[in-house]
Amino acid sequence: MPIIEEKMLQPLEVVVHPLVLLSVVDHYNRVAKDTKKRAVGVLLGGKSKSIVDVTNSFAVPFEEDLKNPSVWYLDHNFLESMFGMFKKVSVKERIVGFYSTGPKIKENDLKIANLFKRFCVDPLYVIVDVRSGMEGLPTTAYRTVEEIEGEGKEIKTTFKHVPSSIGALEAEEVGVEHLLRDINDPSVSTLANQIKHKMEALERLNSRLEEVQTYLKAVQEGKLPVNDQILYNLQDIFNLLPNLNLEDLIKSMLVKTNDIHLVIYISALTRSIVALHDLVLNKIKYKDMDDAMHIDETEKLKSANVSLAKEASKE
Repeated sequence: MPIIEEKMLQPLEVVVHPLVLLSVVDHYNRVAKDTKKRAVGVLLGGKSKSIVDVTNSFAVPFEEDLKNPSVWYLDHNFLESMFGMFKKVSVKERIVGFYSTGPKIKENDLKIANLFKRFCVDPLYVIVDVRSGMEGLPTTAYRTVEEIEGEGKEIKTTFKHVPSSIGALEAEEVGVEHLLRDINDPSVSTLANQIKHKMEALERLNSRLEEVQTYLKAVQEGKLPVNDQILYNLQDIFNLLPNLNLEDLIKSMLVKTNDIHLVIYISALTRSIVALHDLVLNKIKYKDMDDAMHIDETEKLKSANVSLAKEASKE
């Protein structure tokens, strides 16, 4: 089975700013919403040591044949003119790569990355998932690497995953908070949000485990070559898993679980007693009101009977 050898590159981490996400979503809604097309644009920012800050972006005209992936068009003349205008506004921002609304890597993306090597040495490729039902981090970052499948084989260019995160400056955080005020639902409790976040995290963990299982099966069947770095990472993950067969650990987990259940049980009892107490007070309150209303009605009937008796006696 062939073993992949990668050219050593400096590790990178990509930080995408909120303005980029807003620009990408606006670009997608203008040109590709409700279609099978995708939006492609340019990423601007700067690099500090091993961190690449993607602070801005702009759209470029892009077309591709859905039936024939080898046919595609990207207007690099428009790209150069737009970058020239952006450079006049912000001198520090440079082209760091390109983005796509994906949501998956396509055959043309390597060719687009080769085109962007004219503007930067190591172009990044960031896929921004603009689907409304998407949960979790909407960005996935890649860089191009050269792989050699053993001795005497040709060099192959492919994408390698790069860690990415969402970051913001202080001014951007203030703007995002103002936007979220109109989006957040105040009727949803904090506990419901916490449960929702836990469920989303478990779903993402399950999808990652399924992805690992699919990869290992493909390697075992010879469909994919062995990648030592992936296997090292998996081994580290397995080594970090706790040994659940230890008696002390099992006992401590049972004690912790019992303590939590005891608190939940006492809380439920307290809530029930308070609810019954409120019900009794409510019954007493409305009983007094009913008695007072009954006395008033009785007095009104007596006064009416007296008045009728007086009128009858006069007649």
